[in-house]
Amino acid sequence: MSDEWNSAIDTSRPSIARAYDVVLNGKDNFEVDRRFVAEIVKVVPEIYDVAAYNRQILGRAVRFLVDQGIDQFIDLGSGLPTVENTHQVAQRANPDSRVVYVDNDPMVLAHGRALLAENDRTAVVTSDLRDPTAILGDADVKRLIDFDRPVGVMLVGILHHLHDDEDPRGIVEAYMAAVPSGSYLFITHFCDSSQDSRDAEKKFLALLGTGRFRTVAEITAFFDGFELVEPGVVPLPQWRPDEAVPAELTVGQRLMYGGVARKP
Repeated sequence: MSDEWNSAIDTSRPSIARAYDVVLNGKDNFEVDRRFVAEIVKVVPEIYDVAAYNRQILGRAVRFLVDQGIDQFIDLGSGLPTVENTHQVAQRANPDSRVVYVDNDPMVLAHGRALLAENDRTAVVTSDLRDPTAILGDADVKRLIDFDRPVGVMLVGILHHLHDDEDPRGIVEAYMAAVPSGSYLFITHFCDSSQDSRDAEKKFLALLGTGRFRTVAEITAFFDGFELVEPGVVPLPQWRPDEAVPAELTVGQRLMYGGVARKP
């Protein structure tokens, strides 16, 4: 690990990618990240389960997209490599699938490069998803993604870390404007679905500085202009589940909503 890499890591405050690693029971995090998650557990005891639901819908949605003929993906705000990453799911279904991961956390680049060293159909780009022009013009993105063919654009568990004044909807539209008809948009997002979710939002904003729990209508608005795939924007466990889902969902099961839509 180089001194330059170490100096780029801020261990004085929690990181989005590292906090997600904590709730996925990973090892690439610091005490500050674990303390942050411990505070979230106080208001949402199921937060570790929520991370699992998010990872599970990623697998189901990527498999669905491969079934629709999508063989190239841009995974924006991807977080640290863990089990069942996008490229593993996609390439198991179609070995020719190409995946570009984008994250602004330097640990993602370091660990991602090691994981993907022998996979020439996958790349990790260190960049801020709030700058679509830079990402879409990146050499690795242009090498792996053919923008004349449909693309799966993924914003999984990341848009809620953009404040309203950062124009998250405009950012989504910029990426979708760059991909052709037949492309798909896949989003998961914290939802203002209960008092517990509103308490969690306060904790996120106070301790992490981000974490906007939007309403179902606000989340659905990200898909405006696109053709929502059934069952629409729903709690994560209800999106094309592999097994039966209880009729009454817990607070944790309703904490995040997700959906997939096709660009006409």
